[in-house]
Amino acid sequence: MPDQKSSSSSPLLGSDAIDHIDYQPPDHRPAFKKSHLSGISNHSTESTPLLSSENDRNREREYSVASSRAASSLRSLQDGPSQKRRKGLRWPTILALSILSSLLILIIVLGFFTPAIAREYAKQALVLEPTDVSIESFTSDGVRARLQATVGLDASRVRNGPVRNLGRAATWIAKEVECKESRVQIYVPEYGNVLLGVATIPRIVLNIRNGYQNDLDILSDLEPGDMDGIKTIANDWLEGRLGQLRVQGKATIGLKSGLLSLGTQSISESFVFEGHDLPAIPEHNITSLSVHEAPIHHGRSGIAADASVVVSNDFPIELTVPSLTFDALIPNCSPGDLPILLGSATTEQIHIHPHADLEVNVHGVARQLSDELVKDCPNSELSPLDVFVGSYLHGKDTKVYIRGSTSQPPDTPHWITELVSSFTVPVPVSGQTFDNLMKNFTLADVHLSMPNPFADPKTPEAQPRLSAVAKASIALPKGIDVPIDVSRVRVNADVLYRKKRLGRLDLRKWQPANSTRVASHDGDEVILLVESLVEDAPMKIINAEVFAELAQNLLFGGDGVKLSIDANVDVDMSTPVGAFVLKDIPARGDIMINALPGDASMSDVKVGSMRVVGTTRETLSLQATVNLTNPTDYSIHVPYMDVKFLNNGSVLGHGTVRNMSIVPGQNENIVAEALWAPWAEDGERGAKVAREVLSQFISGWNVTLTIKMHEGSIPSQPALGKALSSMELKVPMPKMTMPHRPGDDDDDDDGGEKGSSSFIGDATMHIFTSTVTFVLYSPFPDTTMYITHMNATAFYHDHTVGTILYDYSFAVPPGATQTPRLPVDWSLGSLGYEAIRKAIGGHLKLDTKATVGVRIGEFVDTIWIVIRGLGAKVRF
Repeated sequence: MPDQKSSSSSPLLGSDAIDHIDYQPPDHRPAFKKSHLSGISNHSTESTPLLSSENDRNREREYSVASSRAASSLRSLQDGPSQKRRKGLRWPTILALSILSSLLILIIVLGFFTPAIAREYAKQALVLEPTDVSIESFTSDGVRARLQATVGLDASRVRNGPVRNLGRAATWIAKEVECKESRVQIYVPEYGNVLLGVATIPRIVLNIRNGYQNDLDILSDLEPGDMDGIKTIANDWLEGRLGQLRVQGKATIGLKSGLLSLGTQSISESFVFEGHDLPAIPEHNITSLSVHEAPIHHGRSGIAADASVVVSNDFPIELTVPSLTFDALIPNCSPGDLPILLGSATTEQIHIHPHADLEVNVHGVARQLSDELVKDCPNSELSPLDVFVGSYLHGKDTKVYIRGSTSQPPDTPHWITELVSSFTVPVPVSGQTFDNLMKNFTLADVHLSMPNPFADPKTPEAQPRLSAVAKASIALPKGIDVPIDVSRVRVNADVLYRKKRLGRLDLRKWQPANSTRVASHDGDEVILLVESLVEDAPMKIINAEVFAELAQNLLFGGDGVKLSIDANVDVDMSTPVGAFVLKDIPARGDIMINALPGDASMSDVKVGSMRVVGTTRETLSLQATVNLTNPTDYSIHVPYMDVKFLNNGSVLGHGTVRNMSIVPGQNENIVAEALWAPWAEDGERGAKVAREVLSQFISGWNVTLTIKMHEGSIPSQPALGKALSSMELKVPMPKMTMPHRPGDDDDDDDGGEKGSSSFIGDATMHIFTSTVTFVLYSPFPDTTMYITHMNATAFYHDHTVGTILYDYSFAVPPGATQTPRLPVDWSLGSLGYEAIRKAIGGHLKLDTKATVGVRIGEFVDTIWIVIRGLGAKVRF
């Protein structure tokens, strides 16, 4: 049962009179005779009969009126403290019918017999059943309300026999009583006894004989009282400060029975409403929303919104609310600041039925965005509009404030305008996530710039930088069809690979953009194509291991990789309500990056020329020009990068590039540096491996080097270099290409390789002097190398021809060089020597194995050379 308390200032009415009014279910009621005596309203005139016809009064029928929802609410008043509070009970209904009950008991008490007996009889016998509560119309002063109920006396409910008998006799004699028109004032004592309102109760005539049912149909004018006081109470309720409310009703009533006047009496009743007795802001659900461009005036356009909202209604009341206009506001920078006007909204006429949800159709329009809406808040880079839209798009709950407008339709009563314009109601708005807004995201003309090697690691210059044409297809949310023109964007985006955070793309600088509006294929969506030119955007690598995994799959994965973008975007755009910047708009999408084609190979790398730029006893500093083909659509600029090259697990040296740019397609004359330093990291083992590699290279064999990055590859990004060190790239070592010489294509029955690329071009043998000369090709265009000694053996079909032992140094300048005549110790009597002797004046193919001492500047080493199919001329 609701927590309500009552007291009376009437000397004749006990404080518990109301508590004993009984609301019986139809199947537990005694048989009542029905009377139509009380179907009277304030429309009555002097010609209106005070009593119904005798036939109507004498008709008896079973009391079987079905209980309405309003009746159920009233019946709950009598359930006692042990009964559960019933949903739907509302304090306006309780107040109105409790006052009516007080009036009815007062009529009986004052009208007929001894007050003590009358009071006991009335409070036990009175049965009141409300059937309908409604608002008939709004007037210039208030509202016209209709209350319909049935009322009668049931003597069988009186427990005391003498009281029951006296009551039955007295009411049978009196038959009818009349309550003259009266005014009831409702006060709120805790708010300075402010007048809440005044109700005008019309003349009421009741048949009070036992078992008779009176049908009441009361049409009452309700006028608001002190508007300032009403506003204060309403605002306390809206802001949750109204824990309980005590109201007091006061009235002076004139009574008579027939021609007998019973004088006037003053009554006062108090009621306390708390907890669930106080109404709550009803729940609502937006069932449809359409946002579109709309003409306003003088050729200007605004943004209009049409919405349908279903509002729950637990009130047992019926009324029609006229069309009203409201202002829509959003929160300001600080909670203490007044909300900012966003636009206006107008509701259609609303028909409210008891306990039935209602559908409210709303039309709103935003004509112009104020400077206050789009201006950044103090100590912030976000405006109130940014905060509101950002919260909504990020799925966070926010709120809109609804305030009654001071400009209502012309037929709206002034008191309604004054009342609704003083209320500001916060309406929760549930945020929405728009994960599927971005339909497509691509990058074209991609150019990647590696970090500045000597930049401070904490600066953007120490990060890779990305330039590209970014293209995004954005599906506007369903129901939103507003012209939008995007002129600039800036982005802070997390880049993810396989759901792991790779890095962050920082576009704090505005990037130029343009947008095009198109319809989707199915016609259900509006697509906005946004294109922006991104220039030198720093990309901070957050997880170097993930970047290494990405690079590995790009180079060797074959199918390409997919990067995910999770971004917050600032958009500078123009709309029908003005140009403004929206910040922190969430955007998500995927980017496909193609891997190297399956047929791409590092064997396409060609070394044009090689120069020696420095030497030590154990190292060679080289500089080479490289030609290569880039089979992808991407370009890259590398200010500095250092790598290690290895063979058979041993580090042979370092390779370095500076200010290297690679574009799609053919790239020529790329300058690379190399430091040949096998002793530096692996000592004697490294030196041994290095001799093998040099020997194979000089001999024209296929040699493969392993390229690896290391912690110092990018000095400003040591963690990145360390992570990439797990990735190995196998690179074939370029061969020395010798010029085509006559005779290389000649057939030789003795076999041998034709056109071999090696340090030794050809040889000429002199039988008589037992000497031989070689044509040597230097790989260095401007450096002279020296042969310090030579131990070589020539073979013909695995048969020894002769041996050279030469311990004198001779020079090998750039280009082709003929050696001095080197002494040969012929292997006389061997099959090899016989082949040479038979070939005098001609030529044949020989195999050669040699151990050669080499000096280049200060660098000295010993290598071996194996040549198969060396062309040899034989002279006498």
